[in-house]
Amino acid sequence: MEQLQSVRALMAEHQVDALIVPGTDPHSSEYLAEYWKEREFISAFSGSAGTAVITLEGGCLWTDSRYFLQASEQLKQSGLTLQKEGEIGTPTIEEWLCTTLGKGKTVAINPEMISVNGFNTLQNKLQKGGLNIYTKFDFIKAVWKNRPEMPKSPVIEFGEEHSGENTKSKLSRLREQIASNNANTMLITALDEIAWLFNIRGADIDYNPVNISFALVTPNKATLFIAEEKISDKVRNYLNKFDVNTEAYENIYQALQTLSGDTIIAIDPNKCNYALKIAIPENVTIKEISSPIANMKCIKNETELSGVGRAMVKDGVALVKFWMWLEEKIENKETVTELDVIDNLHRFRAEQEGFITESFNTIAGYGEHGAIVHYAADKDSNATLKAESFLLLDSGGQYYDGTTDITRTVALGKVTQEMKFDYTMVLKGHLALGYQLFPYGTRGAQLDAIARQFLWNSEMQYGHGTGHGVGHCLNVHEGPQSIRMNENPTILEKGMILSNEPGIYRAGKHGIRIENLVVVSDYPNNENEFGKFMRFKTLTLFPYDNKSIEIGLLSPDELLQINTYHQIVYKTLSPHLNTKEAAWLKSKTAQL
Repeated sequence: MEQLQSVRALMAEHQVDALIVPGTDPHSSEYLAEYWKEREFISAFSGSAGTAVITLEGGCLWTDSRYFLQASEQLKQSGLTLQKEGEIGTPTIEEWLCTTLGKGKTVAINPEMISVNGFNTLQNKLQKGGLNIYTKFDFIKAVWKNRPEMPKSPVIEFGEEHSGENTKSKLSRLREQIASNNANTMLITALDEIAWLFNIRGADIDYNPVNISFALVTPNKATLFIAEEKISDKVRNYLNKFDVNTEAYENIYQALQTLSGDTIIAIDPNKCNYALKIAIPENVTIKEISSPIANMKCIKNETELSGVGRAMVKDGVALVKFWMWLEEKIENKETVTELDVIDNLHRFRAEQEGFITESFNTIAGYGEHGAIVHYAADKDSNATLKAESFLLLDSGGQYYDGTTDITRTVALGKVTQEMKFDYTMVLKGHLALGYQLFPYGTRGAQLDAIARQFLWNSEMQYGHGTGHGVGHCLNVHEGPQSIRMNENPTILEKGMILSNEPGIYRAGKHGIRIENLVVVSDYPNNENEFGKFMRFKTLTLFPYDNKSIEIGLLSPDELLQINTYHQIVYKTLSPHLNTKEAAWLKSKTAQL
């Protein structure tokens, strides 16, 4: 690859022995604008998670189990070796560098592309191995010819009718949190936090309705650092109404460099990039805290929850239309591929009022492709569907009302006993978690095993988390809440939205995942002598695949839960369907 040769020549010129290229941007984003896809440019690997390390003669790429197959294919032309992150025997990046390079060598990284905590960890481990770290030159920028432009989508107002709280109120609450952390200023770098705080949306990044920007909040001033051409007069007036000023995106560094000595600035070291931190003068006090905006944003207000409810109805209607279309195509033995599935599901969602875009890249995995957790169909892998096996369809939409994320696995033909058993075990775990009561103060890690118990008892397991937080017309993956095996100190609070998505994956055969979004809610009459109890309320509206359920493996309570849910789905969606669609849905929600 020509770009690797160019980078290695510059590395030699700067006396650098290895270059780390993370798959992120200066905002620690999960999804990236084309401008920031540096790791993909240098390695050809396009997965959402992974880090490349380039040496003068070779290098490696680290990614997790979701992308082992994809990375193996995409790295063939690069000469880089795949390192299977999380597997026994796989060294960490730092271990590999220390072993491969030896003492006295130099490792480079762009300080804009690594968080403060990430940099500190890297530096400490490299120094222990006798390696130096170099941050003075941007190697990728120097060699990336015809680099895509920075995104320039216009800023859109996201008014109080959608957000339920104006920017003045949010800034007031934030300033209280800043003061409670003994600071007087805060630097905000996460794009979804900025969008939430200023009630704005955009289209700078696929699937995430955000704007590339930074923000600085002081006791009397709030500044949004963003490309000026994105701000219309209407939006500028809207921001000015809440005393929000705008400056050019790149001016954030100058603004930090000119902070006065009495400034006490709060930064989130897990999100703020290292280049921003070192731009702050030494006489300014830095307070490293977890962003209070993340905790404010994840608890949805009544306006947001009402909007999500409307989005779920629209999404359910679109899915009814889609699955009817697909069922008819399969019955008529017409050719339908995975990419056809993706295109037509988009078509039905786009018919819904207030639809913006997908909330992530749709996963349409037919047969054995369903066993690849984050499978992405392309022209080379594009399978043709048949009246057999499962289709795993994981998709979601961004609406002005809210964000959706749903997975349904549906048998397209005859269901084998193995398929039924696997589907039912996943469904049992999904139901167990969705209907579990829990005392206030419970963390997601304490609930994770509830969804896995039936799989574990059958000696089966899945490698991904059970639940992630979801934004409101924002990122489909939102922290700090989660449900997974890893410990997370965040307790589940009323108003948090999470996914409930256990699964099972049989390599070379099929994958099954069932996902609803749920919101943490009070349990009626929830306080007693043992404390306060909470529950999940299911938000998603679409039936399970009844023909894939082994009824004999269900308890009476589980049967009741399925039937009750299906009654709710039919009652809620049918008024929005025509006669044929309502009849189809009625058949899919028939009592078991």
